Amino acid sequence: MKVQAQHLRALTTLFSGASPVRKIAAGVLLLGALAGAIWPDAGDSHRADGQIEGVVVGVADGDTITVLDDSRQQHKVRFAFIDAPEKAQPFGTKAKQELSDKLYRRQVRVEVLEQDRYGRNVGRIWLGDEDVNLGQLRAGYAWHYRQYARKGQSAQEFSRYEQAQQAAQQQRQGLWQDATPVPPWDFRRQHRAG
Repeated sequence: MKVQAQHLRALTTLFSGASPVRKIAAGVLLLGALAGAIWPDAGDSHRADGQIEGVVVGVADGDTITVLDDSRQQHKVRFAFIDAPEKAQPFGTKAKQELSDKLYRRQVRVEVLEQDRYGRNVGRIWLGDEDVNLGQLRAGYAWHYRQYARKGQSAQEFSRYEQAQQAAQQQRQGLWQDATPVPPWDFRRQHRAG
């Protein structure tokens, strides 16, 4: 069982002078973690090969969707290797709309690569044989998230994503119509600081 910071905080809360309600919440969190360690596959509808198949029932933004699998379980999925503009940024709403037009109520396959700190699956989304993550770059509605891509992309795939972004920039597609587009990671940092 991988012990996370939230588990350590829950343990501290459990044995502190916290209110009974907070202690109960901490206990529930710890029991859930323990149950997950004992029965890691309970309630998991991922296929054995780390994939989710289902229908897109929600599009949160230009790089996050919700997939409903055959067992009626919803999976929040963050696109790997790309970062789309935040909704409050220029082209954020357009990036979401483009993705929604392409995927909403469509059958997709998610190649799950990891889970992020928010518990979302992070992966590559396939619509038939189309890499939708790469498609968002080609359409100019995302940046290649090099910082994270270097960890998990092959050199060939990294190059393909880089070329897609460069082509979108040169053709002034999507967000590249803006004279000075701000990457979402900079936008988030500015809003956390301000």
